[in-house]
Amino acid sequence: MLCKLDKFLNSLYKFSGYVASFFLILILFTIVVGIASRIFGFYIRGLTEYSGYCLATASFLALAYTFNENGHIRITLFLEKAKGKLLKFLTIWCLAVSSFLSGFLAFYFIKMWIVSIQLAERSQGADEILLWIPQSGVALGSIIFFVCITHNFLKLFFNK
Repeated sequence: MLCKLDKFLNSLYKFSGYVASFFLILILFTIVVGIASRIFGFYIRGLTEYSGYCLATASFLALAYTFNENGHIRITLFLEKAKGKLLKFLTIWCLAVSSFLSGFLAFYFIKMWIVSIQLAERSQGADEILLWIPQSGVALGSIIFFVCITHNFLKLFFNK
C-alpha cells in the first residue's frame, strides 16, 4: 500500500511540474503577444498582470517537482561532512523544520485564498480579475509542496 501511495505522490509531483511548464509557456505567449501588439499598434489590457499570475503559479507548482528531483539548493555543506547518526539527525531535523514551515506557508495561502473568495477581491490592474483565480494556483502549489516535503520526511522512517 505504501508503495502505491509513494508511486501516486511521485506522479503527482511530476504532473505538477508539467502544469508549471505549461504556465511558463503561457508567460512566453503573453510576452510575445504583448510585443506583437506594440508593433502592430493595438493594446490588450492586462497582459502584464496575466504573465505575473502565470509566473506565481508556475513557481509554486514547480516547487514539489523540483524538490523531489533534488533540484533545490540544499544545505549540503554540512550534510556532506556529516556521517552516521549525525547525518541522520541533521536530515530529520531539516525535513521536520521544512515540513513545519511549508505547512505554515500552505495554511496561510489557503487562508488568503478563502478570504479573497469571501470578499470578492479584484486586482487593481486594467482588467480587474477576481484575485482568487490566480491565487488558486499558488495555494495548490504550496499544498503539493507541503505534501512533498512531508512525504520525504516520512519516507525516512518507513524506508529501511
